[in-house]
Amino acid sequence: MNILVIGTGYVGATTAILLSELGHQVTGLDMEEEKIKRLQQGVLTFYEPGLEPLLQKQLQLENLMFTTDSVQAIQEHDVIFICVGTPSLPDGSTDLSAVRKVSARIGQLMASHKLIVIKSTVPPGTQQRVKRWIKDALTYKTSFDVVSNPEFLREGSAVHDAFHPDRIIIGGDSEESRSQVERLYGDMNCPVVHTNPETAEMIKYASNAFLATKISYMNELARLCDEVDVSVQTVAEGMGYDPRIGKSFLQAGIGYGGSCFPKDVKSLIALGNEHYTELGILKRVVKVNDSQYRYLLKKVKRQLGLLRGKRIALLGLAFKPGTDDLREAPSLAILSELMENGALLKVHDPVAKLPRELQFPSIKAFPSIEETLLGAHAIILCTEWPQYVSGAWEDWRPLVKSPYVFDGRNALDAKKLKALGYHYEGIGVR
Repeated sequence: MNILVIGTGYVGATTAILLSELGHQVTGLDMEEEKIKRLQQGVLTFYEPGLEPLLQKQLQLENLMFTTDSVQAIQEHDVIFICVGTPSLPDGSTDLSAVRKVSARIGQLMASHKLIVIKSTVPPGTQQRVKRWIKDALTYKTSFDVVSNPEFLREGSAVHDAFHPDRIIIGGDSEESRSQVERLYGDMNCPVVHTNPETAEMIKYASNAFLATKISYMNELARLCDEVDVSVQTVAEGMGYDPRIGKSFLQAGIGYGGSCFPKDVKSLIALGNEHYTELGILKRVVKVNDSQYRYLLKKVKRQLGLLRGKRIALLGLAFKPGTDDLREAPSLAILSELMENGALLKVHDPVAKLPRELQFPSIKAFPSIEETLLGAHAIILCTEWPQYVSGAWEDWRPLVKSPYVFDGRNALDAKKLKALGYHYEGIGVR
């Protein structure tokens, strides 16, 4: 099957590579010429473990190509995946302008029947809007189907998730269109849920909002654990054995970030407001998450006192290990507040780069962990990269000015660090 994927960011590039690996002829379309040039050379525009070799393999096999020519691409492909960005608007609702622009472009250019698959994360009702936008722009009298097929990729684990999905959700107006999409995925061994478009769209939001809720619940509980001398890690372990709860997303820390959870939770709240439905639990989820990094900083200030002139080493910039994504990363909020308090900041991340808006004389990135820790009055772990969690903490101890370690991910071995002479503080950790 010849398939066009419009949008070659994280979701689009991964989808294009997956479909080409499944035996389809795939074209990736994007208007950013520099991005397309890099992809044509086999270079991803983001960091994702294991994905770039697959990109290079499929380019070499000529199963995958990239272009900026929307006219030829839309006219020559009968299956089109929409994978463009859907960022948040100031009120928390979803910005569908890119989806609308692409829909109109498809309508203008298509001269034969198309199966259009919405992969972008969109609020319930968007499939109907896309149908209307395409219809309003039609140049030729032709038919088309629009199906919602949300993605469930985890940054840092996209290759595994693409080829071993937990489920495939397909929302369409007809069984025929839903079955067409299912056939694109071949014989993947996972449940396939057929439903209407609105339900498919809601499943995506409901899933991310529920996972965010688990995180904020554990973060709020960790604050109480600090007060009653209880280990939130042991509490999480005991909870996780209950199959109704499960072990995942029970790790307390400095909060969630990235391109999905913050945006999707706020979008669901905005959708509730639009329909006069109070989503109070989710509003509390956001409030806890937005304040969680400050809870860790209170611990820092309590131990260090005035921060002006203090050298603080921050390990990890990305919102999670395995990615270079800085969107909504708690590390950035921590850096900003420490800088406002006059601290001198030394940062390190194996992949992510210090963003332009935080490139000040008082913030400096270093290529090695050792350089980052040298002379530091405190260490803050913001991302649980393996090189930090399993690092040579005994060798790093002589490098620091004072041995304060603040573990924003509860990922380090507290007993080991204390035995090495560090003053260790996590969040709800004993």
